Amino acid sequence: MTNAAYDRAGVATATGDASVSPSDIAIGVIIGRTSEFFDFFVYAIASVLVFPKFFFPFLDPLHATLWSFVIFSLAFIARPVGSFVFMAVDRSWGRAAKLTIALFMLGGSTAAISFLPDYRTAGTSAIALLALFRLGQGFALGGSWDGLASLLALNAPTNQRGWYAMIPQLGAPLGLVVASSMFAFFISTLPAEDFLAWGWRFPFFVAFAINVVALFARLRIVESPEFKRLFESRDLQPEPALITLSTQWRHILIGAFAPLASFALFHMVTVFPLSWVYLYTPEKPVSFLVIETGAAIIGIFAIIISGHLADRLGRRMVLGCSAAAIAAFSGFAPQMLGMGTVGEISFMVSGFALLGLSFGQSSGAVAANFPNRSRYTASALTSDIAWLLGAAFAPLVALLLATDFGLIASGLFLLSGALATLVALWANRELGGARHTGDGDMALSAM
Repeated sequence: MTNAAYDRAGVATATGDASVSPSDIAIGVIIGRTSEFFDFFVYAIASVLVFPKFFFPFLDPLHATLWSFVIFSLAFIARPVGSFVFMAVDRSWGRAAKLTIALFMLGGSTAAISFLPDYRTAGTSAIALLALFRLGQGFALGGSWDGLASLLALNAPTNQRGWYAMIPQLGAPLGLVVASSMFAFFISTLPAEDFLAWGWRFPFFVAFAINVVALFARLRIVESPEFKRLFESRDLQPEPALITLSTQWRHILIGAFAPLASFALFHMVTVFPLSWVYLYTPEKPVSFLVIETGAAIIGIFAIIISGHLADRLGRRMVLGCSAAAIAAFSGFAPQMLGMGTVGEISFMVSGFALLGLSFGQSSGAVAANFPNRSRYTASALTSDIAWLLGAAFAPLVALLLATDFGLIASGLFLLSGALATLVALWANRELGGARHTGDGDMALSAM
């Protein structure tokens, strides 16, 4: 069946007796991304509010937080390795087996962190176990790619591709809203000693439960006969990762750089400001978490708006303009974090509004010209590399720059990401839809 036929028939299956609409695919995408990002933010918030005291009590607060951020980055390093391994699992035992193993490993690693003893009890073994389980989270996340996002991009109506490109990105602010609200609740209701002793552990248990629910919801979708036929008809099957890299490395490299502006901003308005406010201002953590939750809700609306703008103006225009705006934002906005509550609110609201517009279309920026045979594997690898380059070390670098040279210096990381995006957009002329491949659209990244 041709792409045009899919668009006309609402993504009819090969048998013609049932249909799978883009909205059906979108449900699975949102469920999967929200659960993954909830895991991500539970760990990220704990890496600022809990882990420095819990695992590094022998260091001053700044260096304890920096070492916590070092361990935070390990998941992004392990994620591409996980993609390599789980693609082999996918080829040998199928998508259902891969998802089951990966999500139980992700949930298990997350839950295991909640059982860890502190440094005073287990010494450096506690730190080593934290690093091990963080690597486990990243490795498992590499196997959580289910291909639904690529399927959504391929089967979205031609005049609504920007709209459907933003759908996977909604999982990030949704996950942040739930994680921030949960931590704010426990911090506000528990004495500090109880929160540090056991209260922080509860969100990690919840993360495991959410992963299990998400697993069954996603399996119900991807393993249905209609979806299996749709995956096969679109040739969205795993290719050996080394073969994909050898044949598609140019597009993977361009695709990894294209969303760096939004990926850099992602941590500059989530993890970094929490660490700065917690270390250097009298603001209570619960107050800032409430600010972060409200700003994330604004980010949800901005992501939705990005879909409309992309369909009216073109994805390339939205990404290019938002990258230029992020470059400008980097030159003055970080200083607002040092201007009290009003400055913090201004920074977070403007930052999330800009993040939503940019991040909302960053998934569509990935892997512009992959042929069908490579699309499934290449999209996952491109996303892994983009997150590694743009986000893994963002909190660490931003906090170091801000501490040593002032808040304004932390914007240098943002500026580098914006410049990388603009260069990638220039190199990837396909991004704006000027010239499509035989498959009719661009691949969509895992996040």
